[in-house]
Amino acid sequence: MASQNICVYTGSNTGAKSDYAAAAKTLAAELVARELNLVYGGAKIGLMGVIADEVLRLGGEVIGVMPAHIAGHGVAHSDLTELHVVDSMHQRKTLMSDLADGFIALPGGGGTMEEIFEVFTWAQLGLHSKPCGLLNICGYYDHLHAFLRHATEEKFMKPAHLEMLLIRDNPHDLLNAFEDYKPKKENKWY
Repeated sequence: MASQNICVYTGSNTGAKSDYAAAAKTLAAELVARELNLVYGGAKIGLMGVIADEVLRLGGEVIGVMPAHIAGHGVAHSDLTELHVVDSMHQRKTLMSDLADGFIALPGGGGTMEEIFEVFTWAQLGLHSKPCGLLNICGYYDHLHAFLRHATEEKFMKPAHLEMLLIRDNPHDLLNAFEDYKPKKENKWY
């Protein structure tokens, strides 16, 4: 993979299991070892803060993108390589997508799901050819993966499109899959 920036979507909370934060740190180490920069939501809290802090601690670069209305709550990370403060969530997601060469979702809530599904849908529509993946820590995404298989069985998603969402249970394997990723040219509508 010739990319330099990986966008990571994740929670503003750390979650119920310490394994989630440990995985964020392991992903950070993998990014830095592969000389990949982190693009993320710009917060100093939750798993977002964990991964950003670890990339920075290891000498990597971190680019945050945060809407002004969230930055105004005092959650913006102040030690990033770059912090872009934008006017809206739409501008945030557009800039993150433009900056990124691939997208990973760590565990997170509704915002994380919305962000990864938007770029995954754009990939299906042929709007980009960047890899999209779920880091399935402690089976966090097992039910979501089962649902997507169900949607495929029910003919609401093509098998080739489901295969475009790379799902692995450790950062090393997921980033290896990103390196090997070849986008599908499957038409969305027929």
